[in-house]
Amino acid sequence: MDVKKPVAGSSEDRENGASDAAADPPADSSPASTLETLTAERDLLLQEKSDLVDRLLRRQAEFDNFRRRAERERADVLEYANTETVRAILPVLDDFERALKTESADKEYARGMEMIYQRLSEALKKLGLEPISAKGQKFDPHLHHAVDMVETDQAEDHTVLEEFQQGYNFRGRLLRPAMVKVAVSKK
Repeated sequence: MDVKKPVAGSSEDRENGASDAAADPPADSSPASTLETLTAERDLLLQEKSDLVDRLLRRQAEFDNFRRRAERERADVLEYANTETVRAILPVLDDFERALKTESADKEYARGMEMIYQRLSEALKKLGLEPISAKGQKFDPHLHHAVDMVETDQAEDHTVLEEFQQGYNFRGRLLRPAMVKVAVSKK
């Protein structure tokens, strides 16, 4: 650690009880050597100032980056906070879809089930749930989970033939891949 000499006439001199006369250079030193000493001291102080300003600017930049990162993480948490809740509700939505596919003798009951399904589906869409279309599409391993592969000439190679379970995106992110049957060309 560098120990700095107080500048002549500085507050440190006055606090330490040094007089202005003690700060004067000795009578035998030349004005040129005094000038060199003062110039060297000034250069040292300018360098220290430059280093401190540089450190301050770096710390401000680090703080700004930290603040932006924290805001971005907070926004992500708020945007995707409902992900687990929606994921937990998906089996209920699947059950409604299966129930609507079965025949019912009571038309009013079937109509009521359909209305409840529609309301639940619309509420989830407002939160950001988006169904992934799969049937007839090219197989995409990022969006589809192949549970069955069938050799056929009826469809193009790697085309989704059937969807066993609907896939969903939540606010642009994959929430659940669609479970599908995929066509494989005969060789």
